Amino acid sequence: MSRKLLYCKISLLLLFTSSIFAQEVDEGVKYNFNYEWKLNVGDVDAKNQDYNDKEWKRVNLPYAWNQEEAFKVDITSLSTGIAWYRKTFQLPAEAKNQKVFIEFEGVRQMGEVYVNGNFVGRHENGAMAFGFDITSFLNPYPQENVIAVKTDNDWKYREKSSNSPYQWNDKNFNANYGGIPKNVFLHIKSKVYQTLPLFSGLGTTGTYVYASNFDIENKKATINISSQVKNENASSVKAQLKVNVADMDGKIVATFTGETITIAPNAVQDLKASKALTGLNFWSWGYGYLYNVKSELIVDNKVVDNVTIRTGFRKTKFEKGKIWLNDRVIMMHGYAQRTSNEWPSLGMSVPAWMSDYSNSLMIKSNGNLVRWMHITPWKQDVESCDRVGLIQAMPAGDSEKDVTGRRWEQRTELMRDAIIYNRNNPSILFYESGNESISEEHMAEMKAIRDTYDPFGGRAIGSREMLDSQVAEYGGEMLYINKSARLPFWATEYSRDEGLRKYWDEFTPPFHKEGTGGTNHTNVNGSKVADASPYNHNQDAHAIESVTRWYDYWEARPGTGNRVSSGGVNIIFSDSNTHFRGAENYRRSGEVDPIRIPKDGFFAHQVIWDGWVDTENPAAHIIGHWNYDTNITKNITVVSTADNVELFVNNKSLGKGARTKNFLFTFKNVKFEAGNIKAVGYDQKGKKVCEDVIYTAGKPAAVKLSPITRPGGTLADGSDIAIVEVEVVDDKGRRCSTALNMIDFDVQGQGTFIGGIAQGPDNYIGSKNLPVECGVNRIMIRTSNKEGEIKIKATSADLKTGELVIKTIAVENSKLTKRLPDANLPSYLEKGPTPLTPSFKKTRTPIAIVGVKTTSNQADAAKSYDDNELTEWSNDKEGNPRIEYELERKATINQVVLKLSGWRSKRYPIRIFSDDKEIYNGTTPTSLGYVTLDCKAVKGEKIRIELAGITKDDGDMNIVEITGKVDQAGLKAGDKANGQLKIVEVEFYEAVN
Repeated sequence: MSRKLLYCKISLLLLFTSSIFAQEVDEGVKYNFNYEWKLNVGDVDAKNQDYNDKEWKRVNLPYAWNQEEAFKVDITSLSTGIAWYRKTFQLPAEAKNQKVFIEFEGVRQMGEVYVNGNFVGRHENGAMAFGFDITSFLNPYPQENVIAVKTDNDWKYREKSSNSPYQWNDKNFNANYGGIPKNVFLHIKSKVYQTLPLFSGLGTTGTYVYASNFDIENKKATINISSQVKNENASSVKAQLKVNVADMDGKIVATFTGETITIAPNAVQDLKASKALTGLNFWSWGYGYLYNVKSELIVDNKVVDNVTIRTGFRKTKFEKGKIWLNDRVIMMHGYAQRTSNEWPSLGMSVPAWMSDYSNSLMIKSNGNLVRWMHITPWKQDVESCDRVGLIQAMPAGDSEKDVTGRRWEQRTELMRDAIIYNRNNPSILFYESGNESISEEHMAEMKAIRDTYDPFGGRAIGSREMLDSQVAEYGGEMLYINKSARLPFWATEYSRDEGLRKYWDEFTPPFHKEGTGGTNHTNVNGSKVADASPYNHNQDAHAIESVTRWYDYWEARPGTGNRVSSGGVNIIFSDSNTHFRGAENYRRSGEVDPIRIPKDGFFAHQVIWDGWVDTENPAAHIIGHWNYDTNITKNITVVSTADNVELFVNNKSLGKGARTKNFLFTFKNVKFEAGNIKAVGYDQKGKKVCEDVIYTAGKPAAVKLSPITRPGGTLADGSDIAIVEVEVVDDKGRRCSTALNMIDFDVQGQGTFIGGIAQGPDNYIGSKNLPVECGVNRIMIRTSNKEGEIKIKATSADLKTGELVIKTIAVENSKLTKRLPDANLPSYLEKGPTPLTPSFKKTRTPIAIVGVKTTSNQADAAKSYDDNELTEWSNDKEGNPRIEYELERKATINQVVLKLSGWRSKRYPIRIFSDDKEIYNGTTPTSLGYVTLDCKAVKGEKIRIELAGITKDDGDMNIVEITGKVDQAGLKAGDKANGQLKIVEVEFYEAVN
């Protein structure tokens, strides 16, 4: 049946069934508007309907016009300029006398929209969704319409009305994929309709769904819907909401209606409905259980519009330094990920299933939080996190500091728009108001926006730092550990190190010596990176450093006292085409590489993060491989949550490993023997609780290809992507972990070769010849719009050729299709519902301080235990460096926890006394903030701390901001403090009885 005939039949059917209320449709329709666009890069005037675009490039959206440069050039070299997108289309016949809206998930940086030569509107912030009412500019069916979009992704773009730049249009972190890199939708609605959540362009807030009155144990909650309705009829109407709630199997679990409200002509009214439900499945970490909440708008007893919100329900609480999800304390452990979340040659414009694949890998590494950095994430990633069960921290837009004037107004406007657009997404638990501390006045403004547009969503709003804020609801520094008895503090990024996946260790080809490689990078202030070694790790060192960094947070986890850390996020998850300090031209801090192949750090995190707070499933991972030359002897490191780890080579025990940082077990001078190496973990009673084994592979024999594709099948829509993993394997099919073979690819049939990435010229972007690294690599292929087969052949000298056939599935891909980009994508439910058991055990008892005395600077003495890390006590320069604390009761103190200024670089020689009996004498280690000192268990009521000598600077402070500024770790610039005891916070503990 032709499309035209189909439209005519639909039109006749609508006319027959709706003759009484002909100006309304049965329900609103959302169309996928991504297909069959044309693109031209260049500053032409292409707004008019009759402009000749026959020679323009044909593309499907989302499509950034410079996306093929992703990872080929560094972030500062991504192409910028003017680009035009055009689409010719017909409205469906049933759109007659209806409202038509267009929704853009985002245009970078600026987008001017024209319909049939008429200027509709301009959007300029480059980060957020927007929409326009294009009804009056359109030609009715069967006439054609042309929509044209002029884009400008200039790094220095300025807002037309104010001449102000946008703070977040920054060359350090906001990869500049220009044009229309996100989805576009067309909405057709009746003249009485539920509005869209597109404040920018439309000034409307859409539908808000939230739950209240939770009873987690009994699976009960009240479901609430508030939908903004606009009446564009010439007369008043009586309207109400009818709500259907369907579970993940499509079963309707509840139907209810709201109050009937009279809406005047051209008026806007919020309609509400609510009902208490039972038998609910609550959204949780790694359990992306979602419901379809369909709100039907009934006008004069007829359904005239509907909106379906895909959402989940969960309970949260943020207090006492902790975070609760569904009544269970959860410690944050995850990643500070660049919002671009990009892939080689594709940038950010990937199919929705690839967002799920990438984000679910964070879950599979046992991460529970992604903190998108600086910029509001695009809707596809937000909804993906809903499906995979990944908690999100959602920023609006900023750079590295607070601002004023129009630039601050831009930030509040963006936060408003982002909250309205994303407030129904259960995975968002945090709104981030700044990548650096903002003023209390500005924090109050942001909180007021949250309270206005998302008062019941169960989300905390805060900012990076904000350690002493009385307004922010969470905080946390970027590099260091913070603790609080009041607000949840989690580190917004705690590791900056980088390492290329290609380098196993110093004993494996290509024999990269740890820390070498240099850098050509220049900081934004023009300074060079002085010491590039942390940015040129091999996999061994990078994984070990990640575990070492996490230890400080784990040591201060919930259960360790009243003042605790709520965790932190490692920067970053996948290598990114953004700010870098290492030898390559992109950021390699990821636990997976740009094409999402795991590095050793991925598996290390999988072990140490297995639990909501305490370890729930003991595990072990041997760092590295077992394919060395016979003369190699090296140290082997095992990451494990067991109490003891034993190492075996070919079933011969090498004994127990030396334990450091709780999770690291080191075995010195292990001689390689072909066969296998096995780590066995034991609990305190000697019971085996986990193991990991690595086998030696034989000589390379063949190329093996494996598909990674869309769940349910690869779509023949001209936009879907198939990922193909290529391995060099031995004659038993085992990956040869040290192979570096060059592979030649040939793709035939209904697919186009996109490529992959590897170390080499232009990072091999777009090349059909690229090497495996550590025995493995991946390529990507874009499907055609015809159903059929994609045949992939991978050849390499002296190896058996790898072959693979991927079949593609025919789908509707017309210019207007109701098949949405995320259609039928499943949720990730592997971790199951939130356990009803406690997530941690109390490990020690905090003893409160009730008084303090010192002969030096008594006025500030209480600042050393005031639960405020921005205050401190130190003795006067000529004063006696000692301070004595009175405890709430006599206690047998066995641990003293200190945060001392200069914690990253200074070591303090101190003595500690309990009622004049020495319980500690030593030098404090450096740390990310806090140090725990084990003391002799002596009962007393007064604890005295003395500086026993001159503090030492061990030169360990190598953390540098992108500005080139050295972080002082609590010290003032130039402050040596060698004769002073500087206590930021002190805590005293006794053992649990």
